[in-house]
Amino acid sequence: MPATSANLGPGFDALGLSLGLYDDVVVRVADSGLHIDIAGEGAAGLPRDESHLLVRSLRTAFDLLGGQPRGLEVVCANRIPHGRGLGSSSAAICAGIVAARAVTIGGDSKLDDTALLELATEIEGHPDNVAACLFGGFTLAWTDRGAARAIRMEPADSVVPVVFVPEKPVLTETARGLLPRTVPHVDAAANAGRAALLVEALTRRPELLLPATEDRLHQEYRAPAMPQSADLVNRLRADGVPAVISGAGPTVLALAEDSAADKVARLAGEGWAAARLTFDTMGASVLPLTPAGAASGDGDTSAR
Repeated sequence: MPATSANLGPGFDALGLSLGLYDDVVVRVADSGLHIDIAGEGAAGLPRDESHLLVRSLRTAFDLLGGQPRGLEVVCANRIPHGRGLGSSSAAICAGIVAARAVTIGGDSKLDDTALLELATEIEGHPDNVAACLFGGFTLAWTDRGAARAIRMEPADSVVPVVFVPEKPVLTETARGLLPRTVPHVDAAANAGRAALLVEALTRRPELLLPATEDRLHQEYRAPAMPQSADLVNRLRADGVPAVISGAGPTVLALAEDSAADKVARLAGEGWAAARLTFDTMGASVLPLTPAGAASGDGDTSAR
């Protein structure tokens, strides 16, 4: 499952990017019980029982698909940092529902891609991260009469995502709690224009990314919870680098020109884990682990 970055400045709860940083999950149908192995990010603190978000997502999907398996074995290799605004929870949700569909006979017909997005959104609460995780690329997500919808676009080849991950996390609930109930009309109008411009800038005209990533709806309000991140965004933008808070933060995302990406990655200084990434173009992927000759949909699956 790929990491994701949502909002991208003005596209609050709507725009998302799929990034080339992955959690890998193996799900096996077992004779009985539940066994979970976790390595990598979150291994020390994540639960190894039914309360694990991935398992809860598996269970929810299995209910829709017709019933629970006798037992489950789940192995997680986590690389997406937790609590940093890179979509770790969306990756867990998508891994659970995609794996449940993959190990269920006839799962694709019982839970198609549209239903998959709707289910992931129901579990997550909003569609921006899960849409990017499921479909890859650059996504625009919305709800239509309560149903989640999304379209996928291709980011421009010359744009490189650079992430700056701080040591300490910020809870999404904390960041959302800082948002006001209402905003000035002029700010809402400005963001609407910038979000529209961002679609053009990120897909066809990267030279417009700096103005296209301006935001007035959430980043300033959340700054008290992540002052170092807010400062880094301001410093990068002052240097002409399109930079935003990734999701609810505190990771900072820069959308750099290919030729300048390595230089941009060195601009943050100490206290940040900087990484030049790629855009993920595949989204959630399934690799069957069923032995040759066995029936598909009745064995193991590996979800990336």
